[in-house]
Amino acid sequence: MTTTDTARAVWLDGVNPVTKLVLAILLSVPLFASIDVTSAIVAIALQLLCLPLTGMRLTTVLKRLLPIVVFAPIAGVSMLLYAEPAGRVYWSFGFATISEGSVALAIAVSLRVIALGLPTILLFGGTDPTQLADALSQVAKLPSRFVLGILAGTRMLGLFLDDWRTMGLARRARGVGDRGVLRRFFSMAFVLLVFAVRRGSKLALAMEARGFGSGIPRTWSRPSRLHPRDAVALAGGLAIMALALTAAVVAGTFRFVWS
Repeated sequence: MTTTDTARAVWLDGVNPVTKLVLAILLSVPLFASIDVTSAIVAIALQLLCLPLTGMRLTTVLKRLLPIVVFAPIAGVSMLLYAEPAGRVYWSFGFATISEGSVALAIAVSLRVIALGLPTILLFGGTDPTQLADALSQVAKLPSRFVLGILAGTRMLGLFLDDWRTMGLARRARGVGDRGVLRRFFSMAFVLLVFAVRRGSKLALAMEARGFGSGIPRTWSRPSRLHPRDAVALAGGLAIMALALTAAVVAGTFRFVWS
């Protein structure tokens, strides 16, 4: 997030990170009850209406959502080709059949992938990893060794992004970064994997040497507690899911996933 985004984050910053985790589950799991277009669109629209509470700009959210939007149709391909035919049949070959029902189902699945990924971007786009670790240990009562491992891994993500940009600039400076997009991607991904393994090994040894792996009860410098705002956030998540599923029922598009 940019400095401007952080300055605008007024409301969501007061919500405990553990509550955000519960809220992310609350905004995702109920969507598995039905596969339809209406509930997914309503959920996405209502979540975007909450954007001012996060302090993030719409352009920032769209940039982070772009990879999900690009890969979401892949989830709908299997439904498009192999779902049970319904309505008019457009194309058929062997076991693959494209019909009105399979097209609608593929669109619904693709939108549902976006609706499942959006809450994570909105809720954790500006969450500080240290605050998350404090909350996991003090509120969720998770073991400190597990929490510190999560914190260390989260801190490494920023370094991986820097490594990726540095490798891209180095290859371009040597004149080998302008062609072969797929080849460059996989070669850089392999190098990044090697960096990750080496850096993870060094980090594990350093943390063990400093006593982070001991069973001694740890103390935390910053307290993490639940507040009334957390209850309001959970109530808002319940309201969003209730409205989304109700809209699907009213529109007659609710399709129970196991039916």
